[in-house]
Amino acid sequence: MDLFEYAEDLDFGDIHFKVNPKTGLRAIVALHNLTLGPAIGGCRFLEYDSSDHAVRDAMRLARGMTYKSAITRVPHGGGKSVVIRPKNMSDAQRVEIMEEFGEFVDSFGGAYITAEDSGTTVADMDIIATRTEHVLGTSTNVASSGDPSPVTARGVLHGIQAAVKYKYDRDDLAGLRVAVQGVGSVGYHLAKYLHELGAELIVTDINQDALKRCEREFHAAIVAPEAIYSAQADIFAPCALGASINDSSIAQLTCDIVAGSANNQLAEDRHGAELRARNILYAPDYVINAGGLIQVVADLAGEDADWARAKTEGIYDSLIEIFRRADSDGLPTGEVTDRIVEEMLGLK
Repeated sequence: MDLFEYAEDLDFGDIHFKVNPKTGLRAIVALHNLTLGPAIGGCRFLEYDSSDHAVRDAMRLARGMTYKSAITRVPHGGGKSVVIRPKNMSDAQRVEIMEEFGEFVDSFGGAYITAEDSGTTVADMDIIATRTEHVLGTSTNVASSGDPSPVTARGVLHGIQAAVKYKYDRDDLAGLRVAVQGVGSVGYHLAKYLHELGAELIVTDINQDALKRCEREFHAAIVAPEAIYSAQADIFAPCALGASINDSSIAQLTCDIVAGSANNQLAEDRHGAELRARNILYAPDYVINAGGLIQVVADLAGEDADWARAKTEGIYDSLIEIFRRADSDGLPTGEVTDRIVEEMLGLK
């Protein structure tokens, strides 16, 4: 699809680019919708096969943030940034890139607020904060609680508990087998919470140290990345990059529930219908992974930990309502959630 057609298909707003060959900066800021307020969305710092892939990733993620903000009922729009990571980058070059990206963020005058995402760290946010005040998740800002990963994972846990309640009419996770795809920052914390509640874990990741940590701490079984889809599990928790639910993976799934932290889990919208046709309950990604957004909004608004905790726990009730409406309407859960948001924003 042509890039402009793709933008129109996503009901897009603005896409901005910043390039500096001297530092190696190649940055994209995608602002999807500002109806509810200034856009919040993390900054990805990854290598990409092509600039087209990077732009489309930023656009999909920005749209997801609009929907996540709306369904979570926080006063913000959706944005996302991608900084294409140079090959063979030095530590000094990384600092220069983050400084210049901070200036890029500042140029939006508060219309876009950045935060941590795949490939960026709290240390990167600290560097960005030397050039703009429109950044969250730093270690030095007293208004920030830092790494949002544990809160995101806690929200995913509440979402898994909702799915288990709806699917199995169970209030506990003891003995359930959960296949976790990706045990980085969010996936590790999710695995920890699941282990504490008695779930059995199957894990995969490209980082061998992360896998060994889960094996040592949680007695997790390790499988190769390509084997995680067919692993015998009750729940599949995608916690890596997007598009993990696709034609190939759906055919391999043995689970009853798909519920994880990754953004844009469905490669295409039709895959939500295919999950439903196979009687697999899907927890829409931008609902279940909203814990990190809730934390940064709490930081920004000066809300206390009790507010953030209650809001994150609300993911459980939101998903139960979505599951019920999906069954009542005979529609995929993702389509039902999209309709709720689009009605709120007047997009359709």
